[in-house]
Amino acid sequence: MGIIAWILIGLLAGMIAKALMPGRDPGGVIITILIGIAGGLLGGWLGKVILGVDSIDGFFDLSTWIAAVVGSMILLALYRLVSGGRRGHA
Repeated sequence: MGIIAWILIGLLAGMIAKALMPGRDPGGVIITILIGIAGGLLGGWLGKVILGVDSIDGFFDLSTWIAAVVGSMILLALYRLVSGGRRGHA
């Protein structure tokens, strides 16, 4: 997959993860894209290690999207834990 496909998957997977995990999130669209891209990589790696499957096959494969969303949800939860206490009051 090309870089544009990774960015698109990252954006959409990050948005889906945020929709599935409601709440206030620090960060905007760029953080969502980065969490989604990293989540796709994490989800693919976990799928390979735990299930022994190649879960990042192509843009239109369901396994790619499931891996990206699950990985994004994991990273979003970690991001909330790390950055949750850093919110400043104006």
